[in-house]
Amino acid sequence: MNLLIVESPSKAKTIEKYLGKGWRVIASVGHVRDLVPENGSVDTENNFEMRWQIMPGKEKQIKLITDELKKADAVYLASDPDREGEAIAWHILDILRAKKLLAGKPVYRVAFHEITKKAVLAAIESPREIDQNLVDAYLVRRALDYLIGFGISPLLWRRNLGKSAGRVQSVAVKLVVDREREIESFKPIEYWSLTARCKTGADEFDAALSRFDGEKIEKLTIANKPHMDEILSAIGQPIISGSVSNIEKKKISRRPAAPFTTSTLQQEAARKLYFSSKRTMSAAQKLYEQGLITYMRTDATNLSADAIGDIRQYITATYGDKFVPKNANIYVTKSKNAQEAHEAIRPTHFDSATPAIDGDEARLYDLIWKRTIACQMTNAEFDSVAVDISTPRAVFHSVGTTRTFDGFMRVYTEDRDDSDDGKEAKLPALNIGDKIDIINLNPEQHFTQPPARYTEASLVKKLEELGIGRPSTYATIMSTIVDRKYVEQDRQRRFHPTAGGWVIASYLAKYFTDLVDVNFTAKTEDMLDDVSNGKTEKIPALNTFWTPTQTMISGARDIKTTEIIDEINAFMHQHLFGDGENKCPKCGGTLGIKLSKYGAFIGCANYPKCDYTKRLSDDNNDDKKSPNTDAEKNKNTSVDLGDGISFKIGRFGPYVTDGTRNAAAKQYTADTITIDIAREILAGNTKKSDPIEIGENPTTGKMIYFYPTGRYGSYISSDKVNVSVKEQPDLGKAIELINNKKPAARKAAGKKK
Repeated sequence: MNLLIVESPSKAKTIEKYLGKGWRVIASVGHVRDLVPENGSVDTENNFEMRWQIMPGKEKQIKLITDELKKADAVYLASDPDREGEAIAWHILDILRAKKLLAGKPVYRVAFHEITKKAVLAAIESPREIDQNLVDAYLVRRALDYLIGFGISPLLWRRNLGKSAGRVQSVAVKLVVDREREIESFKPIEYWSLTARCKTGADEFDAALSRFDGEKIEKLTIANKPHMDEILSAIGQPIISGSVSNIEKKKISRRPAAPFTTSTLQQEAARKLYFSSKRTMSAAQKLYEQGLITYMRTDATNLSADAIGDIRQYITATYGDKFVPKNANIYVTKSKNAQEAHEAIRPTHFDSATPAIDGDEARLYDLIWKRTIACQMTNAEFDSVAVDISTPRAVFHSVGTTRTFDGFMRVYTEDRDDSDDGKEAKLPALNIGDKIDIINLNPEQHFTQPPARYTEASLVKKLEELGIGRPSTYATIMSTIVDRKYVEQDRQRRFHPTAGGWVIASYLAKYFTDLVDVNFTAKTEDMLDDVSNGKTEKIPALNTFWTPTQTMISGARDIKTTEIIDEINAFMHQHLFGDGENKCPKCGGTLGIKLSKYGAFIGCANYPKCDYTKRLSDDNNDDKKSPNTDAEKNKNTSVDLGDGISFKIGRFGPYVTDGTRNAAAKQYTADTITIDIAREILAGNTKKSDPIEIGENPTTGKMIYFYPTGRYGSYISSDKVNVSVKEQPDLGKAIELINNKKPAARKAAGKKK
């Protein structure tokens, strides 16, 4: 019997079906071993030697592996084909060797990028050794994250500055804070535009002023209303007519977007589906484990020759020959360290059969399917016509664009951040010399706008552009900075720094400059890639990063708290007080940041003589009540344990849920719960379930709850209104369902209650 070890149980079930008799496939359920969580587990004085332990809750999984190993003739380590997957294989092998269970039994490392029978069998036919370079890159990354955590976090805790700092999360928070500082310091500039409503025959169209008295009109040329009035007076209003003085015609083609990488999938799912990065990766993981898409952590945009052939064949059969380009579309990967052996994210099959999936998985699969098909289709074609309408002193310019051939747009168009993506506008047929009646002039006042706050999509894009983070880390970064309460999202899903985010960003910017420097962090990512590629060895790489970081930590230990607070006040002055003075309204003393175990707040320097305080908030620093209790803070705790199982804390205390079942877990915390424990709890609690808080309904101010089990199935409930649902909806969908319930039904529901 052959034993094959993968990461997830659902993947194990799929692969065991492919392999059949003579094979046993079991899951490690992710990582099985980690550093001992105490100081000194990475010995910086002894070549960064690392002390490991079996992760709490994973003893049963290790026992399962060792029991099956005793019956096996050979072992195949088939964890995911990336740095973390290689590390899992290495850890398992190291544990088995230490237990002396491998005598005479060969061990093979196999990796596949899609869970199809063909790919799995091909991988088993071509096994390899564990890639020590990938393992070393993991060890460097893990050591650095550990050293930063145990080096900086105590400094934060001791002074109530924050919960944690990290290589990448700290840069992400700083980017959000820096953007907020740009917005707060932004000074809007007034400018005006002039649009003419033009008419020829029965057709009307708009044209913008482009020249006046021979001067080109730029965006900021018309600076104020007097200037605008001067131009209007000179042109004359109403104008009787102008004429077409110039026409430029050209054909434009638009190429389809490349197939998805991890980053672009997260960005597009955020724009089109309103998914968080974490939600996107959770759905993608399930699709991958069911064998429906290729591996979802990749920065490559290339497709296999077989896949391209299948896609082109599908396009021909479905849309016709004219939608298939003569040669396959090839996309160049932008990431300089992308592993070209990997593929972009794509479906594994290209027949017309629709997979039996629903919910997030169905929506994400549809997005991946359309993007993949479109990437191998012909360009979309447009006719563009630009005309100039001349009057004695002014020239107005108009552009019309008409799509003449759909090409890939028959299937899919990519969204853009902060853009309407250029809506098509048509112009009537015109010739030079044609008379144009200008029937109205519309002057408009504008002000320049500050840079937009980051969304998850644009922040991931920015990190990728800067070379910070890698495909496997973006979702974790986004969820971490939200969970740690360093940033929060508004109704437009844009990030705002919280008071805690401002404080930690100001502290790190002053005392850990390199840690939040984008260039330094990007170089660290490059270094990790160099270790992966065998260009740099593990110990020199660790020394390169740790030496300056250790110096920063040592220098920050003895700095007085009063000095730190002064620096934070200087950094945050504009945010807290704008252009005004920071004077206490009660005694005239100086106001500034104060730190407590409940977070930062504004206080008077004359304390205790003056007890004036003001809570820091994110809506113009309005006065608020005292900080929440620890219980209230933990109310929305959510920990993703993997395989769709989460640990949460709701109104009735801690519980675990898999989306359809949930069960109380009152004896556990976010630090002690494991996926195995969660599975056991769920297995023994399938009949009765506690309600799950979804969020507050802004219309009524009442909480919306999800009940996984009820007399007629799962449902949501709020303010005596119940709505049946197939699965737990997100907050936006829940609000819509509750608020749109018919009045008669609402009344009846109320009577029943």
